[in-house]
Amino acid sequence: MASISILRLSPTPTPKTLSKSHPFSSFSPPLTPFLKFPSKTHLSQQSTVTRMIYNPTPATDRLVSAVSYTLPFFNSLQYGRFLFTKYPSLAVLVDPVIPLLSLYRSIPYASFVAFFALYLGVVRNPSFSQFVRFNAMQAVTLDVLLVVPLLLTRILNPGRAGLGFKLMVWGHNAVFLFSCFCFVYGLVSSVLGKTPRLPFIAEAAGRQV
Repeated sequence: MASISILRLSPTPTPKTLSKSHPFSSFSPPLTPFLKFPSKTHLSQQSTVTRMIYNPTPATDRLVSAVSYTLPFFNSLQYGRFLFTKYPSLAVLVDPVIPLLSLYRSIPYASFVAFFALYLGVVRNPSFSQFVRFNAMQAVTLDVLLVVPLLLTRILNPGRAGLGFKLMVWGHNAVFLFSCFCFVYGLVSSVLGKTPRLPFIAEAAGRQV
């Protein structure tokens, strides 16, 4: 009985009391949207990554790399004399570089000067970028390899007729076509800012840079 009387004496909360003490008791609390803004550190990291991804090669590096491939190309023109004689139309493609070739050959020991200038002034110069030094080293390596067929011709002396002469002609034609491919490929890739990897040469050049 005592417990029943206590329950009767305790006031029962009315809706008015609830509305006054808790005006939003009949509604769920509103959800506040949580917007996470990137921090300054995160933004700086993103900008750094973007700059690393989009890092165009400077124009000076492209120019030096493209000019480097002219050295082996000029020295390889002597191997194309048989093709020029058989196909005179091919000589027309070389006409634009004839003035530069004439100036190049008019300088005493121009080949040796250009070789050491390219090797010591560019390949071994740490002020140039890796892109320039690698392309210059490929050009130097190709120029050194172009001496090998000439030495073999002088040592073997195939003559002016027979099988030995035909093998020499085929070899010179192959060397000239390969050097033309390397020149065009290296020149276009350097202008576009891409690193060319010449067959049989890129691995050897990469070990020296």
